[in-house]
Amino acid sequence: MNTVVTKVAVVGSGISGSVCASSLAKNGVCVTLFESARGPGGRMSQRREVSEDGKELVFDHGAPFFTVNNAEVLGLVREWESRGLVAEWKQNFGSFDCSSNKFFDMEQEGLTKRYVGVPGMNAICKALCQEPGVERKFGVGVGRMEWLESENLWSLTGLDGQNLGHFQGVVASDKNIVSPRFTSVTGRPPPLDLNLVPELAAKLQDIPVIPCFALMLAFAEPLSAIPIKGFTMINSEVLSWAHCDSSKPGRSAASERWVLHSTMEYANSVIAQTGLQKLSEATLKKVAEEIFHEFQSTGLSISQPFFKKAHRWGSAFPATSIAKEEKCLWEKNKRLAIAGDFCVSPNIEGAIVSGIAAASKLTEMLSCL
Repeated sequence: MNTVVTKVAVVGSGISGSVCASSLAKNGVCVTLFESARGPGGRMSQRREVSEDGKELVFDHGAPFFTVNNAEVLGLVREWESRGLVAEWKQNFGSFDCSSNKFFDMEQEGLTKRYVGVPGMNAICKALCQEPGVERKFGVGVGRMEWLESENLWSLTGLDGQNLGHFQGVVASDKNIVSPRFTSVTGRPPPLDLNLVPELAAKLQDIPVIPCFALMLAFAEPLSAIPIKGFTMINSEVLSWAHCDSSKPGRSAASERWVLHSTMEYANSVIAQTGLQKLSEATLKKVAEEIFHEFQSTGLSISQPFFKKAHRWGSAFPATSIAKEEKCLWEKNKRLAIAGDFCVSPNIEGAIVSGIAAASKLTEMLSCL
């Protein structure tokens, strides 16, 4: 690489964007990472809440864990383990049939390695974003990405109209950068005009997603009638998953905390009535009551929690993979990479693989400038 400072913008600090930013920085690229939220993580975020009596509570309210099959990703996970960022979640898991109110497919501890971030799922993204060569811009949403043909550069503008700078390359790790859902939420056109990347437009046009509600619960006493710490739920129109978040390594045991995930069908029924705008407190409370009522109807002696709050994931979980072979979408002439779990596979491992691929494409291309 020549002596000219090479600048790349990474939009989105979920695991795909964070891995990509870290990899680029290790290869001598100057990275600016933009994230509209207050901190990194995406659906690996950790939620901090305070109960009515002042107790601080934390929840992994998005992805509860991840598994690894890819050798390159496993190498990264081993490195993260050595740094204390990741640990194996050694508990028993299974499934629960809501029609018979019985557990089945009980899996013994260690059969499948499930990994979690420590002390929260967002620990990995936090650490990657803080590595040398990565400049972090949290609370800064990108409103417009413009290609300057005469200068052979990208120009980024914030949602507030602020000039965010010029960059030799861009990695978009947030699928909403081109999605009509961006317009549904903000009332503005998506930041990336697909006319700039016509050869990618067909794949990016409207990536289907699976919406979900998460319910965060905290109990004063353990739910001792539940014999396992995480389970898929079948034959329920409302619930798809439940796990004991406080059973993960590195978590506080001051209270027992559970996270429940709704079905796609339930989430869609709520969104059909409310749209994708910010939900009212009344709607969130109603959702919380409905999801908790379904949990209680399992007959598992669920006591009343001292904390209960719902969160909507409107478009976090992709329903398809658009670049399984390529692992990311790549526009060579404009040095634009699109990366995320929606490219490879709809899980954390897929997001990591895609982030690595995007960094590789840009590193190779920028070394020739």
